[in-house]
Amino acid sequence: MALSKHVNADRLVQDSHDKKSKHHKLTGTDSNTIHHSYGARYGTQPIPKYHFSSKGIDAESAYQIIHDELALDGSPVLNLASFVHTWMPSQADKLMQENMTKNLIDTDEYPATQHIHTRCISILADLWHAPSAKQAVGTATTGSSEAIQLGGLAMKRIWQEKRKAAGKSIHEPGPNIVMGANAQVALEKFARYFEVECRLVPISVESKYRLDSKKAMEFVDENTIGVFVILGSTYTGHYEPVKEMSDLLDEYEAKTGHSVPIHVDGASGGFVAPFATPQLEWDFKLPRVVSINTSGHKFGLAYVGVGWVIWRDKAHLPKDLIFELHYLGSVEYSFSLNFSRPAAPIIAQYFNLIHLGFEGYRNIALDDLRNARLLSRALEKSGYYTVLSDIHRKKESAGAAIKDVVGIDDDDYEPGLPVVSFRFSDDFQKNYPEIQQKWIQTLLRARGWIVPNYELAPDLQQIEILRVVVRENMTEVLIDRLVSDLIEITEQLTASDSPMHALNALGHGHSSSSKTEHTHGKLEKGDGSAPSGTYAKQC
Repeated sequence: MALSKHVNADRLVQDSHDKKSKHHKLTGTDSNTIHHSYGARYGTQPIPKYHFSSKGIDAESAYQIIHDELALDGSPVLNLASFVHTWMPSQADKLMQENMTKNLIDTDEYPATQHIHTRCISILADLWHAPSAKQAVGTATTGSSEAIQLGGLAMKRIWQEKRKAAGKSIHEPGPNIVMGANAQVALEKFARYFEVECRLVPISVESKYRLDSKKAMEFVDENTIGVFVILGSTYTGHYEPVKEMSDLLDEYEAKTGHSVPIHVDGASGGFVAPFATPQLEWDFKLPRVVSINTSGHKFGLAYVGVGWVIWRDKAHLPKDLIFELHYLGSVEYSFSLNFSRPAAPIIAQYFNLIHLGFEGYRNIALDDLRNARLLSRALEKSGYYTVLSDIHRKKESAGAAIKDVVGIDDDDYEPGLPVVSFRFSDDFQKNYPEIQQKWIQTLLRARGWIVPNYELAPDLQQIEILRVVVRENMTEVLIDRLVSDLIEITEQLTASDSPMHALNALGHGHSSSSKTEHTHGKLEKGDGSAPSGTYAKQC
């Protein structure tokens, strides 16, 4: 039998069913259905994949079928690719279950929920040192992607108003926004969706794989609506230098009279830096920072579905972005992209804020960083890997020699996210040039670990990295197991007689689904715009 790349799995299953005694087209099996023998115990019939069935099935059978298929997903605990939080206490689970039917937008119907929403905004504004927590404004969002769109829109509208007041065109040459080439795709989406020129600042090893503030100034002009500065690069976890960027823009304004604001993308760092490195200057303490976003479902430790955007005061949220709604018996004010929104994630966020408090968030952030440092050191000591992130490296200081003897505090390390980005060491690549780093991702996935391997941003795209996000449930026990698996896999690959060399035939590694499933509703190569190099995967 000749092998083919185009074997139809649905057809194979259809042809492999037990043959009926009477063959009739009305009793034949449809190739677009799934026949579950396990589900048949509950009285199910073949379930249509891509169209409505004429009749439904009982709830228990539907649950069992879906439950079992979802077992093919990876384990959230071992998903080290994602920043998204995957665990909350049972009391938080109970609160979400109790409030899953509430719509946040129905303020008159659910006033207590709206009070909780407002409290969360005030707490974050205070945490980020807004001039007045009472005067700061903000809203919950689905995540940081929506929050970034709102922050960018506010800066664009303010720029337009200034241009109009000065009698200048808002179309020629048009607005632009500056960000590092390492920006997460949501930032570039804002520019493309809302017709703002996206100016990507090249990154380098010297700039620590993130925005270079001095180089960024070469891209700033009178049509720059703002600069996106990222507090925690998705590639390596490095914080971009908000204070340095702010100082340079202060100098620029003094010379030119053009004021360029900063929006801080604190998707992850907004819930890490205030607790782990409270002395770091990055937030509303800097007058040039006009808005900040964060993801409550990342290091805010809530389940997926909640983000936040806060403006330092009402002056930086243009009135024409705020809609006054007379709806369901009340007057509401809306300045989000979504209208209906589940209230449960906001309630879960508030649970964490009052349950953990500052001390609790700080302890978790420091524990995450300690475990990330443990992983970083273990990888480097192996000799097989070079770590690109810097959180395990000590700050340069005059007392470094003394601290080597007496030990160092958590505050004495380079600030950043609990993220470990690493690659094969130069010596390893020299000794084993035939081994591809992407094999590590595939072999780890075979053991349950989800660790992505991908290229760095433009100008450094020739460098591939593996990346681990150390979240709250990534305990030292799991760090130990991950290191053991990594070393074992790496050493097996170096064995000259190892069959693992055949992995080269696997291409890009684990497939997220079957080829037959992909034929329905799947975007093919060429259906989208050419990649710009920004990290476009889910994170």
